[in-house]
Amino acid sequence: MEKKTLVLGASLKTDRYSNYVIHKLIERSNEVVAIGLKTGHVAGVEIKTELSHISGIDTVTLYLNPLRQKSYYQYIIDLNPRRVIFNPGTENPELYDLLEEANIEAEVACTLVLLSTNQY
Repeated sequence: MEKKTLVLGASLKTDRYSNYVIHKLIERSNEVVAIGLKTGHVAGVEIKTELSHISGIDTVTLYLNPLRQKSYYQYIIDLNPRRVIFNPGTENPELYDLLEEANIEAEVACTLVLLSTNQY
């Protein structure tokens, strides 16, 4: 397994980017943990609804708009990932500042593009 990634805002709907990125991460041998609004499975990954401590998270990739992110600020910081990827539509300067204070990299990018160009 490569980098352990938390997909925050994971969806069971196959037309959602968060769903597609889970498939792509698994294809590239990344360990994936997913949290969303509904429980279920995507590409063999269980989507959970409850927040629990997950050790060893390298990357959090966000699929929540800035308003929905607020309730996850402390959770993300407590996970102490190396970086948080802000996918298109999730950009949030308030959270960038909080992450910087916690020495966590905020990266405004598209996880799918990073994966497809071998920059993940």
